[in-house]
Amino acid sequence: MKILLINTPRSPENRILEFAPEPAKRFIHKRLIGPPLGLLTIAAAVKDHDVLLFDTKGEFDLKPDHPSLADIVKRLVSDFRPDIVASTAITSELYYAFEIFTEAKKIDPEIVSVLGGLHPTLLPNDCFHPSVDVVCPGQSPHVFRDVVRTLEKKASLIAVPGILLNIGPGLMRTPGTAARWDAANADYLMPDREPLKPWIDTYKVGGSPFPSTYLFTSLGCPYKCTFCSIWPQFKGKYYQRSVESLVTELHSIPDYPVVRFADANTVVDLGFMNHLFDRILEEGIHKTFVMDIRADVASQHPAIIQKMAEGGLKVVICGFESYRDEELKKYNKSSPASDIAKAIKVFHDNGIMIRGNYVIPSDYTEDDFMALEEYSSGNPVVYAGYTILTPMPGTRFYKQVKNKIIDHDYHKYNFFNSVLKTTLPYEKFHERVGSLWLIKMGTDVI
Repeated sequence: MKILLINTPRSPENRILEFAPEPAKRFIHKRLIGPPLGLLTIAAAVKDHDVLLFDTKGEFDLKPDHPSLADIVKRLVSDFRPDIVASTAITSELYYAFEIFTEAKKIDPEIVSVLGGLHPTLLPNDCFHPSVDVVCPGQSPHVFRDVVRTLEKKASLIAVPGILLNIGPGLMRTPGTAARWDAANADYLMPDREPLKPWIDTYKVGGSPFPSTYLFTSLGCPYKCTFCSIWPQFKGKYYQRSVESLVTELHSIPDYPVVRFADANTVVDLGFMNHLFDRILEEGIHKTFVMDIRADVASQHPAIIQKMAEGGLKVVICGFESYRDEELKKYNKSSPASDIAKAIKVFHDNGIMIRGNYVIPSDYTEDDFMALEEYSSGNPVVYAGYTILTPMPGTRFYKQVKNKIIDHDYHKYNFFNSVLKTTLPYEKFHERVGSLWLIKMGTDVI
């Protein structure tokens, strides 16, 4: 079978950037940079077939005067003539997946379109669209492989358990349950990053001259923050990869001196991380590591931060979320605000640059903004990170405020646009969030 995997473009919707003061605009996060790890995993699951992977994010970054998404899809489908076109989607990119499939079917109506990813996992029925034939929710590379094998045999997809089929009036879930898939260990699929070579120069962040890649050490999250979609995606479970599997993968990526551990929280099991960095040092692996680490972990366990810094940890993304304990309690953050200053000191003492992320509620007043400015100025970090508290579909927060949402355009669900009514005038609210991005110590953007 000929299989075309297309990574969706990013949503350009960014009211923070649009309304921010001019001096702040260069620091505001404009795009998430990195290769499509999910599609690489899917490609590994069907490597015995003829697979073409195309990264539109990389293509758009590489060629500012790029053709439209529709024209790109038309060219790919016309040249490659796939039997199957597949993509994955987060909420803000869901409509682009629909566009990809629509354009593919204009060229060849017999193409079977398959959609997976975060949003289809949490809200599969949102994926009912004339262009979508099959929805594969969850960690499902093995299910996608079964779909491919079934189509190859020209058999009915109803025989594939655990998927949803477009039957016209809606989506129908096939009988049965998909086989258990241990994506972190026994069934882990080592991704082949070679297909991404055309876009490798676009995978550079923070002013680094070297490309970065994603690699996950774990799946899921043991914490249950109300605004987060990671733990609902994995039903609250947490899966850790093996140390030796990670060492093997790190050895296999010499073209990527920078490695972003694509985990919800990288440091959960201290014994695991100690062992991993012992092995990294023993194996002589020299990489620059970027990780997501909680403030309470750093403040309570400075020794592991020091060890990881000695092993190559240079940048940490840390979800401060708020400096107010009452807000952290609302978010079910289970980490007191007092940990923020302690964590900043631990990271800075070890030469680690921090992107400290705060989430800004839509009901913030001018007094709230002034108080946050005062706090963050007194606790500075290298990289700014101020985004809007957004009710992402499928999260606990979404359920809490669903009836208060005033903007249902999924393009805007990327943390840079308020979809709830703001207390300040709409433009002024986004301008004030934008101005916060000037509060940082560094000059680069990650």
